[in-house]
Amino acid sequence: MEIKLTGKSNIYEQITEEYARFIRLGALRAGEKLPSVRELAMRLGVNPNTVDRAYGELEKRGLITTIPKKGAFVRGERDSETYAEAVRQLSVLKDAGLSESDALRAVAEVYGAPRDKEGN
Repeated sequence: MEIKLTGKSNIYEQITEEYARFIRLGALRAGEKLPSVRELAMRLGVNPNTVDRAYGELEKRGLITTIPKKGAFVRGERDSETYAEAVRQLSVLKDAGLSESDALRAVAEVYGAPRDKEGN
């Protein structure tokens, strides 16, 4: 798959949109590994930070997941939908006044994460 930068928008946005399109069309399938940040940056002749920003946006959209020291991988459609719904629900709760610490405490309660010494 070839990414062609057009200069019509920010480079990171172009990379984000191209990869989102590849995923949507099925050209990149669930579990498939994306090029490393350095590899893609060299291929496109851009700064690695630009590619890292694009990958961050793809992850925020729930299209990929990044595993430290392993790379970035396409998420499954179901994973992407579940993640997107979780983000929507958390946004609603945040807008309703739920603090980050309360949200994290609720996540720990739901997932059974260990609590700290103070019971939080």
